[in-house]
Amino acid sequence: MSQTEVKILGISGSLRAKSYNTAALRALQELLPPGVSLIEADISDLPLYNDDVREQGWPAPVERLRKQIAEADAIIFSTPEYNYSVPGVLKNAIDWASRPPSPPFAAKPAAIMGASPGAIGTARAQYHLRQIGVFLDLQFINKPEVMIGNCAERFDANGKLTHEPTREFLKTMVTALAERVRYLRDRK
Repeated sequence: MSQTEVKILGISGSLRAKSYNTAALRALQELLPPGVSLIEADISDLPLYNDDVREQGWPAPVERLRKQIAEADAIIFSTPEYNYSVPGVLKNAIDWASRPPSPPFAAKPAAIMGASPGAIGTARAQYHLRQIGVFLDLQFINKPEVMIGNCAERFDANGKLTHEPTREFLKTMVTALAERVRYLRDRK
């Protein structure tokens, strides 16, 4: 990997096959600036967090996720909002990945986006995720905040993001995240 390449890991907080949040991550693939790659993490096979299990060793899906996080230069969370907060599957993935030794989230640049059928587009879930990120020592970009409200109107029946202003907003976010990674590299 050259010094200017940026590897981003996308984590969708939804397991639904036709998830708008996963579709938003996939839309980013078309919007990446030069020298930036995005891979999607799969959190669907993570067991429920149990410290007794962790003490016996990392389950293989957890080990895979922790490795993906450690190898990424940055993280993008794409989260729905359930009951005014972060979905349980996303919190479970974070709980597994954040445990010692060597928590892989520490000092990683990160961004949050979310899609919702509602008008405010995951604002409360994103706020809670930012709170969680403080403990994880994630370095969230502050702007732009990407909250895709009324998402059914923004994606077509195949899950393709067709709303051009939203596409531009996603492009601005992923570009800002890549610039943050490069800025931090230059300071080392």
